[in-house]
Formats: sequence, C-alpha cells, structure tokens
Amino acid sequence: SSSYKTMDDGQYTFEKENITQQAARIKKFKDALENALIRIQNKTYGVCKVTGNLIQKKRLEAVPHTTLSMEAKLDQYK
Repeated sequence: SSSYKTMDDGQYTFEKENITQQAARIKKFKDALENALIRIQNKTYGVCKVTGNLIQKKRLEAVPHTTLSMEAKLDQYK
C-alpha cells in the first residue's frame, strides 16, 4: 500500500513539473508575440536586433516573433 502511494506521489510530482514547464513555455511565447506587436507599432518589426539587417520573410513566416536573422541566430552557436 505504501509503495503505491510513493508511486502516486512520484507521478503527481512529475505531472506538476510538466504542467509548470508548459505554463512557462506558453508565457514566454505569449510575451514574445506581445513584443512582436510592439515592434510592429514601432516599425522595427523584421529588423535583426544584432545585425540591423532585415530578417528574411520566410524566417518571419516560420517564426513570427523572432528578433534575429538566420545569420545572427547561427552565430549564437559558434
């Protein structure tokens, strides 16, 4: 009986952590979209914050909240 309770506690903890992580990802995505709307209003949407160059349309279609061109994004991994 106590071993089942321990497994239930472990499952509960796992699910709670999973939900917390999902909520954090959703908040981060929501904040990024809100920031993109602000950049649209400021007329800075689509401009890379690192290089200052325009971000390619295909990249913006794939990741509408991006602030980095592919060049700048790839440079992060170097």
